Amino acid sequence: MRFTPHPYQRRAIDWVLGHRRCLLFLDMGLGKTVSTLTAVSRLLDYGEAARVLVVAPKKVAESTWSSEAAKWDHLSHLRVSVVMGTAAQRRKALGAEAEVYVTSRDQVVWLVNESKGRLPFDMVVLDELTSFKNPQSQRFKALRKGLSGVERVVGLTGTPTPNGLPDLWAQVYCIDSGERLEKFVTRFRERWFKTVERNNVTIKIWPKPGAEEEILGLLSDIALTMRAEDYLELPPLVEETFFLSMGEGAEKRYEGFRRERVMELERDDRGVITADSAAALLNKLSQFANGAVYEEAEPSGAGGAAPFVEVHAAKLEALEEIVEGAGSPVLVFYQYQHDRERILKRFAKLKPRVYGDARDLEDWNAGKIALLLAHPSATAFGLNMQSGGHTIVWFSTGWNLELYQQANARLHRQGQRMPVVVWRLCCRDTVDERMLEAIDGKGSYQGSVLRRLAEGEIRKSEHQNN
Repeated sequence: MRFTPHPYQRRAIDWVLGHRRCLLFLDMGLGKTVSTLTAVSRLLDYGEAARVLVVAPKKVAESTWSSEAAKWDHLSHLRVSVVMGTAAQRRKALGAEAEVYVTSRDQVVWLVNESKGRLPFDMVVLDELTSFKNPQSQRFKALRKGLSGVERVVGLTGTPTPNGLPDLWAQVYCIDSGERLEKFVTRFRERWFKTVERNNVTIKIWPKPGAEEEILGLLSDIALTMRAEDYLELPPLVEETFFLSMGEGAEKRYEGFRRERVMELERDDRGVITADSAAALLNKLSQFANGAVYEEAEPSGAGGAAPFVEVHAAKLEALEEIVEGAGSPVLVFYQYQHDRERILKRFAKLKPRVYGDARDLEDWNAGKIALLLAHPSATAFGLNMQSGGHTIVWFSTGWNLELYQQANARLHRQGQRMPVVVWRLCCRDTVDERMLEAIDGKGSYQGSVLRRLAEGEIRKSEHQNN
């Protein structure tokens, strides 16, 4: 396929070519993958790079970058080696003759150790840079060490501040090694934030007056920010909250569990469910609002199973109404495995499918799946699902703004021809309402940050043109 870049894509390509270390804060749907690969191809032609590493979320690493390279005529010459699988398979892929090597963020620690502390690449692209926002994580610490000798580093994300400005330090450090926002996170916080600590643990942090303007100003020379609403004519994204009642009996049990942290099960032989910490209580209340609660610990793996007890069917009934009224395929995001199992059982006649791999993606886009279930972490990044439908249901939104926005963008992106309707199922007077408040509040703040960065870029461009 012939690639004719839009003006905003040309700008992104030129930004990567003109900055050895840079940030691309590009909204979902603006084509950051093809733009970055186009810049990589040119750098290879210019002799300014020979080996390029891309680090991405697992599902994106498995197929998106290699598929994108194969899709476009001008990129078809690129040899892409996917560094995934067992240790032996990863070593073989690293030794393959290629220009671009793609691995998942979960393999960063292994890769840095395998490379004896220094990544053997001229250029590193960090797709979904927010994967490295936690300065205490092992993946950030490994990357911090491994990038020391890399000439070019590009950070890509459309959601740089999912939890506020403090998220920026580790991400920016990956790009400039602390040149702009201090060498150490403690100095970053001391300079721009007020904090409340307890037992040497920060429990609350907020920016000092003027901190946002100063931080964003310091990033203006390396960060290119573009919002989809400024460049794309997408159909509308309509978010609807479906408020539900769990029923009087379930509501009383929920309130009792919230107060006492102990809930008796309906069958005496199974005893009681307890929550011994605030975090455990919040998790159990979230499960309760969804309609079922694990009797003991949650399953630890994707294929694990744990007994659960159903406490109400309000969300299943609401989902039935939405599916019946949609008249087209529906994508459902769930949080817990018991959500998935109960939905699969309830809608068995529709032959629902749980997203697992590229075959599911192909069938969804071909209209072969009436009801597709997915955990937001499995589909949130990089997948083009806009051809399969235009209705999303969040069985529960969770707390993670980045996953929420990215998951919605699987359908609401270039190529979508219908308005995308996002239904959020919310049981009244439960933790569901707190989740929605958190998601919407974080979204408003992040939108403000991106808007100010973008406006700064526009002013700078106008000044240069004059």
